[in-house]
This record gives sequence, structure tokens and C-alpha cells, in this order.
Amino acid sequence: MRAWRKRANCRTPAAPLPWLIQITRNEAMRLAARRSRRQASEIPDAEPEAAPAPGDETPLDRALTTVATEQALSVLGEEERRLLRLRYEEDLTQGQVAAALGVPEGTVKVRLHRVRARLRDVAEDLAA
Repeated sequence: MRAWRKRANCRTPAAPLPWLIQITRNEAMRLAARRSRRQASEIPDAEPEAAPAPGDETPLDRALTTVATEQALSVLGEEERRLLRLRYEEDLTQGQVAAALGVPEGTVKVRLHRVRARLRDVAEDLAA
């Protein structure tokens, strides 16, 4: 649906496949992130669970991931957290985020890139 609504934004209408693939990838990542956030916020059952299959995440793993995420986000300023909240929690496009913040879209792109790089560095430090 997103591709259909934004079809006028395709820079290469004669060959739209790469554009469609990128939209599909972005939507899959967005869906996975939503599921992950939803699972992380669930309270685990008091009953013992069956042993998880290899690669499955346990409630403890999800809780640890949540704590690590909160620690990583704590190094960001309020404006940076607001930027991430608008883009990823509220699922706004970069243009919509720019309009909400009253800044050019290019500024949003640069700020998002820098914030993600900082978070990546913090995550690597926490993992070490």
C-alpha cells in the first residue's frame, strides 16, 4: 500500500523494481521492530517455559535487550529521542518528521544518520 500511495516518488518509473524492493525491505524491518517491541513489553508467565529452540529469544533475553536499548537511548538528548520517537514509534516518514519538527527533510536525514551511528557505537560498547 505504501508503494502504491507513493508511486509518484519513484525516480525510475520505467524500472521500479529496486525502488519496490527497498520499500519491501523497509516495511519488513518496520514490522519486525514492532513485533520485537511488542514482545519486549509483554510480562513473562510465572510458569516455567519449555526450553527455547536454538535462535529463539527467551523472556530474559528480551528483558536484557530492553534494558540495553534504554541504556543506549539514555545517552541521547531530548531532541534526538523525539526524532527517533517520531520516525520509528509513530512511523512517520522523514518528510513528515521534518514537518513536525519544522526543519528541512535533509536535516532530518542527517540527524537520523548521526543518531543511529551514535546508538551503534553505544551498543557496541555495551556488548563489549
